[in-house]
Amino acid sequence: MTERLSPGDVAPDFTLSTDTGESVTLSELRGGKVIVYFYPAAMTPGCTKQACDFSESLESLKSDGYTVLGISPDKTEKLAKFRDKEHLSLTLLSDPDKAVMTEWGAFGEKKLYGKVVQGVIRSTLVVDEEGKVEHAWYNVKATGHVAKLRRDLGLQKD
Repeated sequence: MTERLSPGDVAPDFTLSTDTGESVTLSELRGGKVIVYFYPAAMTPGCTKQACDFSESLESLKSDGYTVLGISPDKTEKLAKFRDKEHLSLTLLSDPDKAVMTEWGAFGEKKLYGKVVQGVIRSTLVVDEEGKVEHAWYNVKATGHVAKLRRDLGLQKD
């Protein structure tokens, strides 16, 4: 079983490439809150719905003090196509070796159609201004997740 992060844990630092080829380092975002969400694959129905929901809520989340980072094992080129095709405004990060996903508890055993498989565990974590996990949700649903996240964080509706 993959070890998961819990509120109060120090969020493991990472540097990953974006869909635009730049790098993002989590520790450089200290001083603000960061929503890190992990998803299995760009351009699949559930992941598209979730990314579009985050993108549509991005300005509101930013005004509430949050940066949003979406992480998948996709290569940066596929992420760029995903961003362009769906008109996404959030930052998409590539973790092709799944090292960050594994360290954050978002890759490991999961059930898929009743079978136990290794894969990306759809997860969302909120990192506070000091770099600690404030909230951690694992095995989230793609549809309706952003609305639930906003409710759980006590944020106003868009």
